[in-house]
Amino acid sequence: MVTRRQALRSTLVATAALAGGRLLGQSAPAGPHKLPELGYAFDALEPHIDAQTMQIHHGKHHAAYVANLNKALADYPDLHKHSAEELLKNLDKVPEKIRTVVRNNAGGHANHTLFWKCLKKNDGLQPGERLGQAILEALKSSTASEASEAFVKAALGVFGSGWIWLSVDKDKSLRLETTPNQDSPLMFGRTPLLGIDLWEHAYYLKYQNRRVDYVTALVDCINWEFVEKRFEDLTA
Repeated sequence: MVTRRQALRSTLVATAALAGGRLLGQSAPAGPHKLPELGYAFDALEPHIDAQTMQIHHGKHHAAYVANLNKALADYPDLHKHSAEELLKNLDKVPEKIRTVVRNNAGGHANHTLFWKCLKKNDGLQPGERLGQAILEALKSSTASEASEAFVKAALGVFGSGWIWLSVDKDKSLRLETTPNQDSPLMFGRTPLLGIDLWEHAYYLKYQNRRVDYVTALVDCINWEFVEKRFEDLTA
């Protein structure tokens, strides 16, 4: 008897392969956007995130966003010079015919590119004093434990697929926010500092429907060195 987990694994692989349009073959849509290297082994985040999920997530899902974005931009060479982040910041300047496709796939590309960099098995490392205090203020918490609980609660409040973010606002203050689908804080004039993927494909093979366990586990997988450096750069 095929379990739901086994069925989902097969569906994920098949769907991603179709969506990616033979991503590993010669016929994959060429264009200005490229799939970035993951930067570490697929099993580097074990046991918190399993290797198979990372392989499918990066090599299929993220690759599909890149391929679909390049395909959408194929007839618009004037847009090739813009990064995914720039496209998201200026969606009103993207032709209406491809705007939704660009919104979804530039969002998927930019969001995941940041997500991979935000992950690293941190062995209990915590953010530094300045970032730590900014996080407490953004999450209206007095302790790191309260902040973690507030973050997890906000993640559980996202209905369906989406992301949870710590973002830097125009006044350089830090804020907690969520977005649906592949939307990004960049679309609203803010810069994402740390983003966590809440789509089921990010965790279902290991955690099934237990999003709370997935988000809690990621507390031990935040690359605080990267996040802190990004915070200093964005608030300098």
